[in-house]
Amino acid sequence: MPSTLRLSQKESVFNQEVVKRFELYNSLFQTLPFYQVKEIGQLLPFFSAHCEKGAAEQRSPNDIIDSFFKKYVPGVDHREELNRLFRFIQYIERQVVLFDAIEDSSFGKITRTDDTGSLQSLIQQAAQSEEARANISKQLQDFSLRLVLTAHPTQFYPDSVLGIMTDMIEALKTNDIASIDVLLQQLGKTPFFNKKSPTPVDEARSLVWFLENVFYHALSGIQSKLEDEFDIEGNPNALELGFWPGGDRDGNPNVTTETTRSVATLLRQIIFRCYYRDFRNLKRRITFRGLTDTISALETVLYDNAFNTQQNPKDLQPYLLTTLREMRDTLINNHDGLFVNIVESLIEKVKLFGSYFATLDIRQDSRVLRDVFKYTTEKVYTGVPKNYADMDEVAKLKSLPFNQADFKCPDTAEPLIQDTLNTIRLMKQIQHSNGEKGCQRFIISNCQQASDILQLIALHLWSGWEKDKLSIDFMPLFETVNDLKHASEVMERLYTHPFYKSHLKARGNKQTIMLGFSDSTKDGGYLMANWSIYKAKVELTAMARKHGIQLAFFDGRGGPPARGGGKTHRFYASMGKEIANDHIQLTIQGQTVSSQYGSVETARFNTEQLISAGITSALHPNHHDLLDAKHKALIAEMAENSHKLFLELREHPLFLEYLEKYSPLKLLSQINISSRPTKRNSGAKLKLDDLRAISFVTSWSQLKQNIPGFYGVGTALKKMKDNGSWEDVRDLYHKSGFFKTMLDNCMMSMSKADFRVTAYMEKDKKFAKFWKGLKAEYELTKQMLLELTETTVLMEEFPVDRRSIGVRERIVLPLVIIQHYALQCLNNTDDEELTGIYNKLVIRTVYGIVNAGRNLA
Repeated sequence: MPSTLRLSQKESVFNQEVVKRFELYNSLFQTLPFYQVKEIGQLLPFFSAHCEKGAAEQRSPNDIIDSFFKKYVPGVDHREELNRLFRFIQYIERQVVLFDAIEDSSFGKITRTDDTGSLQSLIQQAAQSEEARANISKQLQDFSLRLVLTAHPTQFYPDSVLGIMTDMIEALKTNDIASIDVLLQQLGKTPFFNKKSPTPVDEARSLVWFLENVFYHALSGIQSKLEDEFDIEGNPNALELGFWPGGDRDGNPNVTTETTRSVATLLRQIIFRCYYRDFRNLKRRITFRGLTDTISALETVLYDNAFNTQQNPKDLQPYLLTTLREMRDTLINNHDGLFVNIVESLIEKVKLFGSYFATLDIRQDSRVLRDVFKYTTEKVYTGVPKNYADMDEVAKLKSLPFNQADFKCPDTAEPLIQDTLNTIRLMKQIQHSNGEKGCQRFIISNCQQASDILQLIALHLWSGWEKDKLSIDFMPLFETVNDLKHASEVMERLYTHPFYKSHLKARGNKQTIMLGFSDSTKDGGYLMANWSIYKAKVELTAMARKHGIQLAFFDGRGGPPARGGGKTHRFYASMGKEIANDHIQLTIQGQTVSSQYGSVETARFNTEQLISAGITSALHPNHHDLLDAKHKALIAEMAENSHKLFLELREHPLFLEYLEKYSPLKLLSQINISSRPTKRNSGAKLKLDDLRAISFVTSWSQLKQNIPGFYGVGTALKKMKDNGSWEDVRDLYHKSGFFKTMLDNCMMSMSKADFRVTAYMEKDKKFAKFWKGLKAEYELTKQMLLELTETTVLMEEFPVDRRSIGVRERIVLPLVIIQHYALQCLNNTDDEELTGIYNKLVIRTVYGIVNAGRNLA
């Protein structure tokens, strides 16, 4: 079947199952029982159409809003106009939820047309021959996938709304109009935002909802399928979960040792609740002689650990597995194997999730850890030379002693020092209660040198850990373009250091290295960030192989392409043999959690795609992805040209002022969705280096300009065309999966931009030239990408995704107009009361815009 026909069928199914049904159910919004203004439901379609027309005519947000009220609601005062804008926001937020639910309810029908990249496609490959099955099994023996949930502040749906969405998805699958109507009414009365900022433990509880309701079922189902189809007995944990809320303290002063303790306790308790629910079904079925005492004992253990506070809890995974396996053997030997499948299902889950559910990672910035190291060496004799701080890196590595001590941090120490040292001790306690996997990874943000890691190891040894029982994996996180450049040198110093070499050997000669997309994009722009990470991976892989180290990359990937997101499975499928790809680890965060892993069905699909990408790239490597010297030189030249333009933009005197004045950047700290500040050094004047990458990307996405996702790409491509290298670039796009994925994700980012919204700035006295420069680069990038890909519209190759983005952008266009209207009003008022109202108006629009984008921030 021709590709174009297959694509048109997919688009037809999407239009029928999603777009048409959204238009139908959207009419129910006209009856939603909102407080005060009952006619808003009738007015909203007129308001949306007015905004669309105004944007097409490139009118200013002020003009669009003012003319709407003059035409449709004449005679109301300004405060009543603002009141109605708030009501519009209420409706549009819920329209986004409805569209999400409809799209998710139709997921199976939309994806059923193509099994490519699913677990089923691997099974079909295996069915072709025993050799194929053996090859896949062998690859799966050495493969692992770790999904790490993070609490980055881009998830706006509270648990109550997620529960309504889950019920609505089920009702939509059968078009149960009565239930959908009631759920929409419930949605109308359910708050979408918090009255105060959540604590880190609150954030953990929100993400635990996904662990309990989605991942517990999805991952165990996939693991069972893998074991049924392939010989992977030697790899019982091909699938793993990680967890950052409560452990990630980098730049978040609200995360403390007690926070970490509480979250570890929560994870342990929730996994036992999951086991207990499954056990109740097991108890109903297994009523046979010879098993009564075992059932009773198991029930007591599971119930107590699920619902009662435990004094000095311990890891119960070994006990549970032994008991359940004995039960399975009794069923097989004495009861004809009746209901043995129920027991095996619970065994599978206990093997996967243990007493910990997800590994709680600890993360702290290297600059903080250096201060803690300095403090500790001053407080306890450690054998560190007094002039250590003045030594160069080589001398530091030679002089670092690795003696043991039991230093307990005094209460008089600075909070960050107390937290670090107390958390290091707590990690051992968590391993006792939740199992070693409960808390075994310490990530060093902003890692710049080998001593950053070795000093942290020394801190562990001075805090009660023993050398031969140091069950911790120390993970450098390389983020900036410069740090990525020197990463392999840092790792070689570690691999050749006697103590670290011995520690790695004790850990199975396995090293995990984290690479951060977000800060590298903010630092170097889209092309340079992607290329720097690719080069670093090649160099780090070569270094690990040189020293016999099994390497795993942990990718800090956000939802949007500007932060490493986009078509993630295609990114992993495009890795050539130069890059270690046997172990896939990535962060999933913000609205990406709910959009890609919000239901068991979507979670299974996206997880299977990652597994398939990793296995397929290993079994059937595309040799074109092994970039030759010529292609590497091409990408390097484009990255340099793009980087130069991006740096010029960053250093422009109006850059930060523009972002502060025309985006909600300054107000993001007032949005009660995160315990984490929007910038480091929160009390200081705003500097780009202190600004968090999430805030940076979110601000540009709210502006509908998405600069971090494309800026510099058009200029780089144009220069290649002008110097006669265009056919080489075209050849590269069609042959290199890495380069193609990078540009395809760039086009996704651009598809969510809309410069019509800010077109009024073309006449602004101060910012007109600056805005025109941004717009010109957008148009140039679009022109060059369409020419390169030989298409007529962005994302032509992905019509369903393009259509979904188009509908979502149309739904939230009124929110974007309202936000820019409020920002314009803020820039032109001295009225304190109105300033407060405009601030709230801006803040409220942020929620719906990001939720609709699904991978915008």
